[in-house]
Amino acid sequence: MPFALAIFDLDGTLVDSFPWFLRIINDVADRFGFRRVADEDVESLRHASTREILSRLEVPLWKLPVIVRHGRRLKGEAAAQISLFAGTDAMLRTLTENGVQLALVTSDSEANARQKLGAAAALFSHFDCSASIFGKPAKFRRVIRRAGVAPDKVIAIGDEVRDIEAARAVGIACGAVSWGYAAPAALRAQSPDVVFDRIGDIVPALCASNR
Repeated sequence: MPFALAIFDLDGTLVDSFPWFLRIINDVADRFGFRRVADEDVESLRHASTREILSRLEVPLWKLPVIVRHGRRLKGEAAAQISLFAGTDAMLRTLTENGVQLALVTSDSEANARQKLGAAAALFSHFDCSASIFGKPAKFRRVIRRAGVAPDKVIAIGDEVRDIEAARAVGIACGAVSWGYAAPAALRAQSPDVVFDRIGDIVPALCASNR
């Protein structure tokens, strides 16, 4: 199926922010009063859904908005430490050269996103940022309307179970990358339309039928 629009997540999908996240998570836990993450907890949490993670860490849901805002501020301060995955820039450029519109939907701020994307930010036609934890479906719908693309020509690509759930909520295809926050097995258990094991797999999957 030819895709006219690819909606990308940012952290763990295009930029390698997981190491940074592991460095700061316990400071954030101490600040906002939820459970710290021990080294031995990390892999099991990668196999859990977002709701399960929040429950296991005993995150007060009413604090989520302020926790997310704090995280965005920290991420902005650490932008120089967070880089694109190798091959991302070339992948995005090739998609646009093959007529695929690019959109970014992320929980991060647009300013942070543009800083982390660098020159690649210019390749994106649509930004809809600062999504709440479970707020991506509404942003997907808005981006699709702005792009003027039929839902069956759209794919959302992310690295978490909630990205798959959001795509299904709006009736678009979902692609999962295996190099991000969630464990590949956890993503495959959700039966996404396609799993990408390498960044180099994205262009052939999205563009083969566009040529």
